[in-house]
Amino acid sequence: MKYTLNQLQIFLKVVQTESITKASEELHLTQPAVSIQLKNFQDQFDIPLTEIVGRKIYITDFGRQISEAVEQIINQVDAINDHNLAYKGKLAGKLKLSVVSTGKYLMPYFLADFIQQHPGIELKMDVTNKDQVVQSIENNQVDFALVSILPPSLSIDTLELLSNKLYLVGGAHAELNPTLKAKDLFGNLPLIFRESGSGTRQAMEQFFETKNIRVLKKMELTGNEAVKQAVMAGLGFSIMPLIGIKNELQSKELQIIPLKGLPIVTTWRLIWLKQKKLSPIAQSFLAYLKTNQSKIVEEKFSWTNHLEFK
Repeated sequence: MKYTLNQLQIFLKVVQTESITKASEELHLTQPAVSIQLKNFQDQFDIPLTEIVGRKIYITDFGRQISEAVEQIINQVDAINDHNLAYKGKLAGKLKLSVVSTGKYLMPYFLADFIQQHPGIELKMDVTNKDQVVQSIENNQVDFALVSILPPSLSIDTLELLSNKLYLVGGAHAELNPTLKAKDLFGNLPLIFRESGSGTRQAMEQFFETKNIRVLKKMELTGNEAVKQAVMAGLGFSIMPLIGIKNELQSKELQIIPLKGLPIVTTWRLIWLKQKKLSPIAQSFLAYLKTNQSKIVEEKFSWTNHLEFK
């Protein structure tokens, strides 16, 4: 058997996307080129790696086993290239992060100068919900992840970046009785929740459980942006991370409702597997953050400590 690196890369991308069309787009190749190389790779096995049913490609169990080995090979090749460049005093290769959805308002500021200093680095940042972020760390698919609530089941190292403050938020014209206690207020409040698996939702539910508050009316939306639009439209209220509503507070499209017991405060943390052998790029990024974290917070996020409700 004679496998080429090109064939391995194409096969792995097909497995990851489960689509020849998507694989060709991400690899910047034509569909016929991907199909030919995939066939050449499959022809070297007696057992099928993929199956075509209708117009959809499916990966067989054997194909998934092979893809795991292929991924390890490609990672090792990338590591060889990274070590070679590091020996020459250059940083080049991939920096892979998985970020919870609200973290998109935060992480770019901790990346910008580092990426500009090292133009040879290719950044791959997946923005998704907490459950999928934790899974990507657990499966060793990324170098680092950004979370606001630590996964209890993983052996990880952490670096604190910034406090995460969550407030009760309403639309511009929302009015609430300021004399109501939290239990009475939330008992009749049309409250909008994030989807299951969201760190924001977990923080909300822990708050209600700790305060022994029953929520009678609620709706569920996927993503911070969807919740924000719903609150601005007057569909209800939500408990939201301050980091994601700065512009809407400034434009007075949203308002923070002062309430005893709020804000909920968690911490944005960068996490990585304790046993993971970090690449030269990952090591350099970690060192950069440890040196510059305080400066970045002061320059970009000092506004979170000087908030005026009205």
